[in-house]
Amino acid sequence: MLFSSMTFVYMFLPIVCLIYLCSKKELHNGILLAASILFYAWGEPRYLAIMFLTIIVNYLGAIAVEKWEKHKKLSLILTIIVNLGFLAYFKYFNFVLDNINHILSLDIKLVEVILPLGISFYTFQAMSYLIDVYRGECKAQKDFYKLALYICLFPQLIAGPIVKYHDIADQIDSREVNFDKVQYGVKRFIIGLSKKMLIANTMGAIADKIFIQSPDTFTPVVAWLGAVAYSFQLFFDFSGYSDMAIGLGAIFGFKFMENFNYPYISKSITEFWRRWHISLSTWFKQYLYIPLGGSKCGLRRTCINLGIVFFLTGLWHGASWTFIVWGVWNGFFIILEKITGWHKEAQGFWINFTKHLYAIFVFVIGWVLFRSDDLGYAFKYLKNMFGLVNVHDISYTMPYYVDTYEVIMFVAAVVCSIPIFQNILNVNKENKLLYGAVNLWLLFLFLLSSATIAASTYNPFIYFRF
Repeated sequence: MLFSSMTFVYMFLPIVCLIYLCSKKELHNGILLAASILFYAWGEPRYLAIMFLTIIVNYLGAIAVEKWEKHKKLSLILTIIVNLGFLAYFKYFNFVLDNINHILSLDIKLVEVILPLGISFYTFQAMSYLIDVYRGECKAQKDFYKLALYICLFPQLIAGPIVKYHDIADQIDSREVNFDKVQYGVKRFIIGLSKKMLIANTMGAIADKIFIQSPDTFTPVVAWLGAVAYSFQLFFDFSGYSDMAIGLGAIFGFKFMENFNYPYISKSITEFWRRWHISLSTWFKQYLYIPLGGSKCGLRRTCINLGIVFFLTGLWHGASWTFIVWGVWNGFFIILEKITGWHKEAQGFWINFTKHLYAIFVFVIGWVLFRSDDLGYAFKYLKNMFGLVNVHDISYTMPYYVDTYEVIMFVAAVVCSIPIFQNILNVNKENKLLYGAVNLWLLFLFLLSSATIAASTYNPFIYFRF
């Protein structure tokens, strides 16, 4: 079930909210757990068993880590192996098999494996709980249903943000639901829904029309248009989903971490990754980069650690060489910035402007790798962007790719990528005119988004496949 669907917005969510807000506090966790199971089963009923197995494995594994002091490290390793085993089979089995066939010239038949929705996200959440227990940052959860709620809580089940157990443990046990939180949550949800339906889908339609063609059938200008449109699509699609998840969490009394902080204003790739998919970045930092030694073991070891982290960041996103190369691409520039000091704050308008252009150039090139179906297409597309492809048989002129509405949404995408309206939800209620104007604007966005949902046949969430 998509957040941006009529079923969710006008049926599932209102019913769950009505039952939840009208029920006793003692029943809240049970209601949310039942709603979360129904939400997941709506689209993927056959993969409920995998999620339940993940919950059982980590429930027992954490208890073993806590109780068996002499064997806590072994318990941790075995449980992590099982977690990664599920992820490896469903996400990477055919990828590995396909590469073995290619390298060894074999013809081993691929297995029909369908990727369970959200497995990358809930697996990482489960492992964060296990590692937190191992480190003594929290106690093993003895209530099976509370752990199940943490792992499969529907607002962030499918595409994050990745919520670490130590950040939310107290909220699972006790949380306050009040009018201010519900009001904030509804408004945050509307902002996310608008990002998704009005900007991301429009940018996606432009990008799809370009990326579906061979790179030798359109001009470099069109190639750059496709790359920039996809950059906006990805940002507003994923940040929109995160806004909706954070808003839903607030409605039910939870506070989830922010997942995006205007990444496209970054002046380095290091800064970009402090602002982009923050929950994933901090997960890798806390559970991989720092345990590897972080930046405390000398420059050479720091560079190796960063290389490992970004190789795995790319691999986490998907079983494809395009994702791996995209991860290595980001890692290369972060390592380069670490060596040269480019990521450090600088003074002067033109220096910062140059650094900003550099960051945009790097991440837009990276998104072409991310979007392409294979490396051959990606490299040919990149060559086109720099005029290195012999273009022929141009099928379409510019009006085919962008009409007046899409130009308006392009401008909206640029404006909403910078922190002009970042405090829109914190308008003081005493300023009745501005407060009322914001509420009317959000109502308009909600109605327009709803109309777009009803009329649209193009409504994917990009990160659902990760």
